[in-house]
Amino acid sequence: MAMETMLDLLAKASYLLAALLFIFGLKRMSSPVTARAGIVQAGWGMVLATAVTFIAPSTWGGHGIEPLNLGLMVLALALSGVFWVWGRKVPITDMPQMVAIFNGMGGGSAAAIGAAALLNAATFTGSCDAQALAAHDCMTRSGMVLGVIGALIGAISFSGSVIAWAKLDGRLDKRFTFPGQQYFNLLVFLATLALGAWIIVDLDIPLVVAFFVLALLVGVLMTLPIGGADMPVVISLYNALTGLAVAFEGYVLGIEALIIAGMVVGAAGLLLTQLMAKAMNRPISNVLFSNFGGGDDGGQEIAGSQKPIEASDVAALLYLAEKVVFVPGYGMAVAQAQHKIWDLSQALIKAGKDVKFAIHPVAGRMPGHMNVLLAEAGVPYDLIADMDDINPEFKTTDVAIVIGANDVVNPAAKTDKSSPIFGMPILDVVDARQTIVIKRGKGTGFAGIENALFYADNTRMLYADGKEAATRLLSELKALEGGGH
Repeated sequence: MAMETMLDLLAKASYLLAALLFIFGLKRMSSPVTARAGIVQAGWGMVLATAVTFIAPSTWGGHGIEPLNLGLMVLALALSGVFWVWGRKVPITDMPQMVAIFNGMGGGSAAAIGAAALLNAATFTGSCDAQALAAHDCMTRSGMVLGVIGALIGAISFSGSVIAWAKLDGRLDKRFTFPGQQYFNLLVFLATLALGAWIIVDLDIPLVVAFFVLALLVGVLMTLPIGGADMPVVISLYNALTGLAVAFEGYVLGIEALIIAGMVVGAAGLLLTQLMAKAMNRPISNVLFSNFGGGDDGGQEIAGSQKPIEASDVAALLYLAEKVVFVPGYGMAVAQAQHKIWDLSQALIKAGKDVKFAIHPVAGRMPGHMNVLLAEAGVPYDLIADMDDINPEFKTTDVAIVIGANDVVNPAAKTDKSSPIFGMPILDVVDARQTIVIKRGKGTGFAGIENALFYADNTRMLYADGKEAATRLLSELKALEGGGH
């Protein structure tokens, strides 16, 4: 008994230390300079929390880890190892969907904890005394309430994240709507809440099963009509939901580390979601229920035509320019062009040009997507500017080069009240003296909206793969410099 008490105290102290490592690690992730160290620090916290779970008597009711539980724990660690190897090999273009599916695994784990606790309590026939509570054989009313809430949130996050992954991976059409869809979704959600309340009053296995089926269905129905343009916000929101679900289930298990870490992740995810929704000038409710980005074009018809340009002429513009701003988008990730763009940027910097990179908060397919790409290429952090800082500088920019970005540079957001993106803050690329858009074709962006920037008088289109275009521009620029022009 004394040994179990000592182990329990050691486990609680270790969980507290792990939670502190999570918090400090997350704090360091807020800056690109310290983000890598923060990830490592939080990772060590996770290693500590996982290791301690094997020796914590209170985790399994004070009677040691049962063989079945031990087998499941080892299986979970083995699966984590498989995911870790996969994560190291996944292409950078697939990073958003990997983030989505990994986040879904967290929500699914929280839901599974809730399911196990509820089903175990539903089959328990003894007296719910202190010993039974410690062994998780039964649940208090408050524990049942939090368990149901955590299971609901986790299940929605899991199934919603799976749909988000399928959309981002191109396995599911970006748009799925039908008449009265939002009302149907609301009815399913209300039915799920009713079952959850019923479980709290009268815990029964068929009710628990039906509750989880509906909860998973809510996540699917909620995500299906959301278009790809909103996926960064959706992924961030599901990340927040996963954190909250973990916190609630941490209370059910009595593990302080899960409660603290879950609340920190949930709070950070909600804050990020709010910031991203603000960057799109749209409330979160509009993101979830408006079906924006589902592929519907909108706005006024754009007059004029797109004007092509050759790589040699773009190189001449860069040769004469004093200030150049690169604006990356998802197309750069698809083309794997970040390294060649950085090579081109270094050549310009060596020639005495003022070079910067402009990042929109929702560029790409996940929060911080462009920052990850540029960091991978080795772009110094002091050359990367966010939207609010760089926008005033476009008027003094000689050449702005857009690589694969679309909706986040569309001036219709400021000029066309009938456009679906009207009011959304954008990068003011149109204010540059000359804009070059590197694009493979004339298609619209992920939101399905025609871009007025492409038709502007000061915009020229370089139709090419981003990596190929950057290579040609670098070659042409070196030829100009070598020729003494």
